[in-house]
Amino acid sequence: MRSEELRIGLGRDLHRLVENRRFLLGGVELPSDRGELGHSDGDVLVHAVIDALLGAAGLGDIGERFPPSAETWKDADSMELLKIAFAMVDDAGWRLINLDCVVSCERPKLLPYREQIRASLAAALDVGVEAVFVKGKTNEGLGPLGEGRGVEALAVCLLERTKDEKNEP
Repeated sequence: MRSEELRIGLGRDLHRLVENRRFLLGGVELPSDRGELGHSDGDVLVHAVIDALLGAAGLGDIGERFPPSAETWKDADSMELLKIAFAMVDDAGWRLINLDCVVSCERPKLLPYREQIRASLAAALDVGVEAVFVKGKTNEGLGPLGEGRGVEALAVCLLERTKDEKNEP
């Protein structure tokens, strides 16, 4: 197998938590008295996934493709942004093999919502739920995340070059 047939992408995002915002992870709203502050809907997990996918495919990053300075993306649905980004990745000749994510926040606890989040991401990425995993971690009371003032997500993906005609020499 040639080395250019597989690519790994890494994404990271961090948002402050504020009152009067929804707390979204992977397109799923979790019960919380605060939510992510962001130009779009603030879904920190989806933003990290977008960066991982775009980076692995060599297509830039979320800030380049969906700049916060553009009014077009104000209050945008992050799941729609994910679908747009994933279509770019697909059009460039890549398919997702797997996605692994870590979300760090003190509350809410992710475990009761993990399967729903996995299913939501898998549906948006047109893969089986077994190809997507999400882990929840706390920051053990340390720093802004540990104090419950923010949420961070990390995502890593593996892409494989597709073999259809758009990629043949």
